[in-house]
Amino acid sequence: MWTVYIVHCADNSLYTGIAKDVEERISLHNAGRGAKYTRSRRPVRLVYSESVATRATALRREIEIKRLKRDDKKKLIDTGTD
Repeated sequence: MWTVYIVHCADNSLYTGIAKDVEERISLHNAGRGAKYTRSRRPVRLVYSESVATRATALRREIEIKRLKRDDKKKLIDTGTD
């Protein structure tokens, strides 16, 4: 299983990514070893996650979410996590 996730960054921005182990990925983000984007925006906290079966599906869903406007991402976050 793969997870598509959204984290809320310290600067109030939202970052979307994918991972096989989302808890480990969040730890990497917070340690400064995750995505370049989140290095200067720590700490981050998980606000949304969605499980999918394959990496390809996760990548497609990540792109869909990244294309959403901030308000639409907030609505998605408000619907909850897996």
